[in-house]
Amino acid sequence: MKIKSIDFSKFSSIKIGKPIDVTIIEKPQDYKKEFYLIGSCNNILIGDNPPLLAKLSKVYDYIKVEDGVLKIGGATPSGKIASFCKKNDIANFEFLSHLPGTLGGLVYMNAGLKEYEIFNHLIDITTISGVKTKDKITYGYRFSDIDEPIFEASFELSYGFLQERVEMFKKMRANQPKQASAGSCFKNPDGDYAGRLIEAVGLKGKRVGDMEFSSQHANFLINHGNGVYKDAIYLIKEAQKRILEEFGISLECEIAVLS
Repeated sequence: MKIKSIDFSKFSSIKIGKPIDVTIIEKPQDYKKEFYLIGSCNNILIGDNPPLLAKLSKVYDYIKVEDGVLKIGGATPSGKIASFCKKNDIANFEFLSHLPGTLGGLVYMNAGLKEYEIFNHLIDITTISGVKTKDKITYGYRFSDIDEPIFEASFELSYGFLQERVEMFKKMRANQPKQASAGSCFKNPDGDYAGRLIEAVGLKGKRVGDMEFSSQHANFLINHGNGVYKDAIYLIKEAQKRILEEFGISLECEIAVLS
């Protein structure tokens, strides 16, 4: 087990946080239940007093094909998976070319674009308690009940990488802001869109300090350079409050808030 100091104002995609000691998990025995796994920190907002943080080591960064099954380590970046699939003409992972993260986090939150989700072709996962098949996992839109580190996931193997699908996903992401953010701030409620609701309550383009609900896409909480946790959490809570009051809808965060 190793401890590494990580500066979250540089490492996290939203560029907020301070240097914090993070445990690097090199083998299953290193894991403790009180750890929160951060992956590549693409959808996490770190506060001043987060839980104990841990991260899978590079030991879990791999992709292989065994017995007609695609096996991917939990620390493998989405871009590496997309590149491997393109190079080897493997289908169904084109959407990962425009979805940041590591495999463990992508599976944990059932990441995806529209109907293309990581669980669609999942067979099983390997966790600290062993192998768990998909039918033993409860999952849905941006959700699973997985509560252990994912060391490896196995997927159905199909061939026929579609470049036109990559272009389709690129267009779907075209309206997303380029500034630092943690991706979509809120999950879309049934039958509606979080971005529409944020705009409807007058918060699209609302800025506090260096944090803003983007005027390009309201469901992106962006950092203009020197954003801090208290301003980010103020905007999140203000959006939830106004939308609940005006529409009776409780918006659920898609980003993980660790305070």
